[in-house]
Formats: sequence, structure tokens, C-alpha cells
Amino acid sequence: MDFLNKLVLPLSPQHILLLHYMLMLIFSLFIPFISILSGGIFFSLYFRNRGLKENNHHLIKFSKEIVEVVTINKSMGIVLGVLTLLTSILVFIQLYSASAAYAITFLFISLLLMIIGLVLIYTYRHSLKFSDLFEAIKDFHTQDKAVESEIQELRRSNTNLSMRSGVSGFIFIFISIWMFVAGVTLPTYSDSMANKNILTILLSWLVISRFIPVLLIACAFTGATLLFIYFYWDGGKKDDDASYLGFVKNFSIRLTFVSIIILPLFLLIDLVILPNNTLSASVFVYTSLALALIFAAYHYLYVMIRNQNLKYTLHVFITLILVIVFSVVKDQLSLANASELRTVEMGAQYAEVMQKLTGEGAAPKISGEDIYKNICSSCHSFDHKVVGPPYKQTLPKYKGDVDKLVAFILHPTQNNPGYPPMPNPGLKPAEAKAVATYILKEVKKYE
Repeated sequence: MDFLNKLVLPLSPQHILLLHYMLMLIFSLFIPFISILSGGIFFSLYFRNRGLKENNHHLIKFSKEIVEVVTINKSMGIVLGVLTLLTSILVFIQLYSASAAYAITFLFISLLLMIIGLVLIYTYRHSLKFSDLFEAIKDFHTQDKAVESEIQELRRSNTNLSMRSGVSGFIFIFISIWMFVAGVTLPTYSDSMANKNILTILLSWLVISRFIPVLLIACAFTGATLLFIYFYWDGGKKDDDASYLGFVKNFSIRLTFVSIIILPLFLLIDLVILPNNTLSASVFVYTSLALALIFAAYHYLYVMIRNQNLKYTLHVFITLILVIVFSVVKDQLSLANASELRTVEMGAQYAEVMQKLTGEGAAPKISGEDIYKNICSSCHSFDHKVVGPPYKQTLPKYKGDVDKLVAFILHPTQNNPGYPPMPNPGLKPAEAKAVATYILKEVKKYE
């Protein structure tokens, strides 16, 4: 996808930070939408199929109402399902076209599948309206047997179209979400995902471990949305049959509770498997906030089940929205941390372009030697122990890889229990790269 590089604009570090904020906003809109869309369509199809087999009008009615709740209208589908994903692709092109082209490929495929899936799902929604019409005239009789036969044939055709379009739409949306998760995961794990084919990436534990929580959130948020619409929004649906509302309440509460029961486990797994260069205090903070809100949702749902009281419906709905938002922020922060070196490179390119445009002289060169003498030499020497180990002992493991050493300098961790942990020197990415280049070059003199 070399043509994408022609679309990339020079970006300053401030512009890159702004793009990450844009992704936080975009995904905070996109993920809740695809959550209720995928979860809602799945359960609508399940209850419609079951209702038709059992001739249960409550289940058929619930199936139709779920679709109306989760699809909202065509405009919202285009805005939240298509435009948000398209915008995220444009942002990824700017940030990762050179370093993670596969990620953009996955997102493009996800967009195409999303468009097809939405068309099929809205076809499914409208076919259900025709089903209501055929249901209303099911007792219609006429002396013209040909007309009566034609009506019955149209009824069967509409039923078949309804199920085919609904099932096909769900499959397209399901695969689209899978592709989306793979696309947004790749830049964070670019080193471990390098040189792998598309199928291997999709079936990798890194992608699956992020895909499963999205499915759990889809089910949980669908249940919370149904509770919100049926029992809070505009005073709730008070005109419906009490037994029908009782069924909706019990199903929605249990669906939400069961779906989030193991969600904390996957959030912790995601935190554990994140590369060291993606971790920061902010990543831990937002993960902790998401976990705290999940446990708050447990409490609200437990009280609703125990007391048969729906006063916490709004609390559960808002809590799950915040869980999604905080999870998105955590992922974007870890992604930004993983891209620090790429940010340095793009910042240098931006400075070079601006210097050419403005005619200004070259920016002052950062001296790795000066940084070593002023900061690093107080704890390190090349050939003997000071506070930390000598470089000739620790640097061979990097095998001359400047990027890996820069990642350690920016986010140091304790690797040798015989020495105290290295404090963060507080260097900027460009400074870290300069000193890493210098010490990797100088240590060769002591080999």
C-alpha cells in the first residue's frame, strides 16, 4: 500500500497527539454503536427464530423491538457505523501507513464489511414491518384463489428474506468487528506481529484476547440499553403487558450481569501482555477506573436482581458507557506510548519540511555524548560498576537495536535484581534516541 504514503502529511508531535485524541473520541462513539448493533441483531434473530417455532407472539414482538432499538435509524447507522470508521482509517493512514500498513488493510476490509452488514441489517428491520402487515391480513379471504395464493407466497418470501438478510448482516458485522480489532491491535504489537500473514494475525492470541472482551461488552451493553429504553427512557414502556415487561426485565438484567462477569479477567490479561514500552502510569489508572466501574455495575445489577427494583437502570447504562470510554482511552494511551519512536521520526520530518518552507537554518543537533556525561554517567560507566551495571555487561543483549534501547530508556524496568531499579531520566524521545545511539557506538570500544 505504498500509495498511502503519498497521502501522509508532515505532522508535528502536537498534531500527532491531537490525532490520538481524535481516535479516543471516534472509538468512544463507534464501539458503543457496534456493541448494541451486533448484540441486538444476534438476540433479535435468536428470539425471532424461537418465536416462529413456538408461535410465541411475545418473543416475535421482542425480536422486532430489539431491532428498532439498536438500529435507531439509517442516518445514525451511517454516521456512527460508517463515517466514524472511515475517519479512523484516515487517522491511521497519517500515523501508521509506514510502520503498520496491515493495520490499515484490516480497517479498510472492516469498513467494506460494515457497509454491507448495515445494508442487510436495515433490510432485515424493514422486512419485519412487512411481517406485521402480513400478520394483520392473515385471516383475509377472497374468492380469487390466485390472489390469496400470491399473498401467502409473498408472506413466505418475506419471512425467508427477513431471516437471510438478518443472519447475513450479523455475520458481516461480526467479521467487520474482528477485522477492526485486528487493525487497532497491530500498531501496539508491531514487533511481535511483524512478518505474519493475515490469517495468523486474526487467529493470534493477541487479537483474540481483545476480540472476546468486545463481544462481552456487546452483550452487556445491549442488555443495559434494553433496560434503559424499556424502563427509564421517557418513563418506560408502561402500556405493555406486565408479563411481557417482566420477561424483558429478567432477560436484560441477566444478560448484562453474565456478560460482564469475566470481563475484568480479560482487562487484566490485556494489561499483563502489553509490551513494556506501551505501559505508563496513565494506562494503569484508566484500567483501574474501568475495573472499578465494572464492579460498580455488579453492585447495581445485584441490587436490581435481589430487590426487583429498577431504579438503578440509568446507573448501569452510564457505568457501561464509561467502562467503554476508559478502555478506549487506555488503549490509545498504550498505542501512543508504543509509537513514541515513530512520533520522533515524524516530528523530525515535520521540522525539516518547515525549515525548507520558512528558510530557517537547521535545528540544533542533540548531543548523545553530552546527555551521557550530564545524566547517565552518574550511575553508569562503560567498563565498571557505578550505581548501575557497566554498559559492556548490559548492552550486548540489545544487539545494536537502538529502538529497543530507546524504549527501555523512556520506560525503564528492573531487569537485574542485583542492582537498584533505574529511575526514569525524564528524557524526550529525541534525546533518548541520541544517547542510545551514542552509548551503543561507544560500548564497542570495550568489547
